Amino acid sequence: MPSRSLVVVSGGLSQPSSTRLLADRLTEATVADLAARGIDTVVEVVELRPLAHDVVDMTLTGYARPELAAAQSALAGADGVVAVSPVYAASYAGLFKSFVDVLDPQALRATPVLLGATGGTVRHSLALEHALRPLFAYLQADVVPTTVFAATDDWADAGTEQVSPLPARIRRAAGELAARVAAREPVARGGLYDAVPSFEEMLGGA
Repeated sequence: MPSRSLVVVSGGLSQPSSTRLLADRLTEATVADLAARGIDTVVEVVELRPLAHDVVDMTLTGYARPELAAAQSALAGADGVVAVSPVYAASYAGLFKSFVDVLDPQALRATPVLLGATGGTVRHSLALEHALRPLFAYLQADVVPTTVFAATDDWADAGTEQVSPLPARIRRAAGELAARVAAREPVARGGLYDAVPSFEEMLGGA
């Protein structure tokens, strides 16, 4: 069975996180759709909360610590990406944007990406179109047409499709991502960051 790599970026800052929950639902639906197409999926999850200090350090020094470098390399070598951010003040979270800022500008070029977001109210849903989509368009990613926003109230009814449109929207977006991932040749493993030394290595450390 052929395989593809799917990297999931979760920008949730709380634990437990509704952002991670949405990311997991989108991932499960994408993996299921790819399996139905006869494609196995290797999933790697990048949680941004534990990388916060490393992201700041790279912003200031230009060098990535090993955990951040591994996340960057995974994205550069991904066949598809699920990226989910909480929405604050009508836009993506600051940590999510800071993480994108320390990616190589070519890392996601032509990579299929499914965008999701979470927030307290559906009024924040437009952040997907006026903030997240333009950000990934700048990176020249191949963003699928359907984005998925989950407000707090959506989770209460998420198991009842007659009440909540969230399950159907998740399936539609996941299907779009799976179709684009399946249509591409697998990405050659080895990312843009493999030859970049860590800050410790620059100082003569480990």
